[in-house]
Amino acid sequence: MYHLSEGIPQASRAIGNIRNHLAADPTAKIVVVTHGLGIDFLIDGATNQLDQPFAGGVSDLANKGVEFRVCNNTLVSRKISPDKLVMEAKVVPSGVAEVAKLQAKEGFVYLRP
Repeated sequence: MYHLSEGIPQASRAIGNIRNHLAADPTAKIVVVTHGLGIDFLIDGATNQLDQPFAGGVSDLANKGVEFRVCNNTLVSRKISPDKLVMEAKVVPSGVAEVAKLQAKEGFVYLRP
């Protein structure tokens, strides 16, 4: 489980890390949990530091089984409609609670790029 809360630079690193992770272990079950500024790359039209869109990379990873989860508390506090997210994003009640659940109840390893 990759935990993202720091914005675009962290998301760029995470996308690269996840690609490398899947290259080494194509059967890995990967979930990306986002909250705070970490959701920004999953907003439709988001671009990286080189002005390249994230949507293609997110779609490619989702097609390989990677799940992207977005904190509803963040959406509410930042007044962002879930409709503004890329279609691969799934809204969960709380990003922090999702991280805890994946670690404690589902046995995921915690990774923070």
